[in-house]
Amino acid sequence: MVCDDVVRHVTTDRPIWSAATLGGDEPIGAARDVARRFLAEVQADHGIPVSSRAMGLVLLVVSELVTNAYKYAPGPCLLDLKVSGGSVEVSVWDSESALPLTLPADPGRVGQHGLEIVMGVCRSFEVRREPVGKRVTVSIVLADDPGGHPAGLLL
Repeated sequence: MVCDDVVRHVTTDRPIWSAATLGGDEPIGAARDVARRFLAEVQADHGIPVSSRAMGLVLLVVSELVTNAYKYAPGPCLLDLKVSGGSVEVSVWDSESALPLTLPADPGRVGQHGLEIVMGVCRSFEVRREPVGKRVTVSIVLADDPGGHPAGLLL
């Protein structure tokens, strides 16, 4: 259930953002809906191209990050989405202060590959402790790279 979904419209020289508090029984689906609506609005209202690849990656990353927050932290989590400079920044806050662990590569392991996937498809990945809990922030380029690099244009 989405408790709060605020989209702020600003001029193109300032970031475009959305924030949502997620809780209840279906936070992952609600988070994906928030991200899908936000990127559709970025494209329709602001004329910023969002490739199919970027849309799919953002939905995947939102799913993985919110799943981890829901699975390992008590209480609701916060999802922030911000478009600036041709990229979307996805940020998920949760109440658990322990930082996520990435496990060594193991093709035989079933599950627990979410962070590996997120780190592999994003342009940047950052985890930091907050006064309460932690925040995971990633960046995904919105336009496709003509060279086909999965993280978008590398500058």
